[in-house]
Amino acid sequence: MKNLKIEIKWAIVFSITSLVWMLLEKLCGLHGKYIDYQFYLTNLFAIPAIWVMVLALKDKKHNFYNGEISYVQGLKSGVILSAFIALISPVTQWITTYIITPEYFPNVIKRSVELGYYKSTIEAEANFNFSNYVLQGLIGAIMMGIVTTSIAMIFLRTKTAK
Repeated sequence: MKNLKIEIKWAIVFSITSLVWMLLEKLCGLHGKYIDYQFYLTNLFAIPAIWVMVLALKDKKHNFYNGEISYVQGLKSGVILSAFIALISPVTQWITTYIITPEYFPNVIKRSVELGYYKSTIEAEANFNFSNYVLQGLIGAIMMGIVTTSIAMIFLRTKTAK
């Protein structure tokens, strides 16, 4: 467990960051009045998400591996971190859905039908619901975490002199 202390810490930091992002989206009206823009602007979360992942990998490098980390060690850490983020994601989705912005699903369902993305409310409800977002969060956390880590470790790994 001591070996995973850094990954657990940063999974919690990542989850808090995502909750703050959702709160900011709500406060900016992206879950209500400006919901048409939410689909596009929510993708900007990639910036703080990548930043947190890089900070986590740097923390692991400096405070666990004493400043020297191989690509594989970093990749392993990033995969573990991504798994912890995925495990926490149902809780963050529940907090988002039922505490921060309970009006999001009704608003996005109504608006997606109005715009013709879905023919009926039933079709929209099949996509925009808590269960589906939990599944997307689980899969997304693993996939994006591995991709981010794979790229970040190219730059963060210790390069040995030849």
